Amino acid sequence: MQLKIFWIFFKVGMLGYGGGPASIPLIKAEVVDIHKWMTDEEFQDMLAIGNTLPGPIATKLAGYIGYIKSGWLGLVNAVLATIVPTIFLMIILLTLFVEFKDLAWVQGMSRGVLPVVGVMMAMLTYDFLSKAKAKTTWPFLILFTIAALILLVPLDIHPAIIIAAIIIFSLFRKEGRKI
Repeated sequence: MQLKIFWIFFKVGMLGYGGGPASIPLIKAEVVDIHKWMTDEEFQDMLAIGNTLPGPIATKLAGYIGYIKSGWLGLVNAVLATIVPTIFLMIILLTLFVEFKDLAWVQGMSRGVLPVVGVMMAMLTYDFLSKAKAKTTWPFLILFTIAALILLVPLDIHPAIIIAAIIIFSLFRKEGRKI
């Protein structure tokens, strides 16, 4: 189990170019789709709670998943597997990037990665919205999404506050009633 945990999060650490947001779809693919260690709903809950806590999301997800799969050893293993490749890659790639940053192909490569990360995040968002649709109505989901965007972007309210408000709302909502 330890080797499997290490390999999964090592790949995430190696391929998660762009930081935590780029790693989330990779982690989801491994633990939900491929290995079936958790459901979509469990992953979404873990992601929501993880985003309220300080620190990089990839290490929080790795630590939690490693812990639920294999205790404290799994936690340490998953976190190390996530950060060690990043440390080495940063040293190597930043050294190379500084050396060759003026070359056109290096500038093009840097610009080309951003849309790929954007598409990965859009796919994850669509997947989350599709799952949420099963538990609510489209008008509520659209209104809720727009409200969340307004609270997050122009009003700059911290996501933890929004998630806490949603949790409180959910506690007082009548069970079984589809909104």
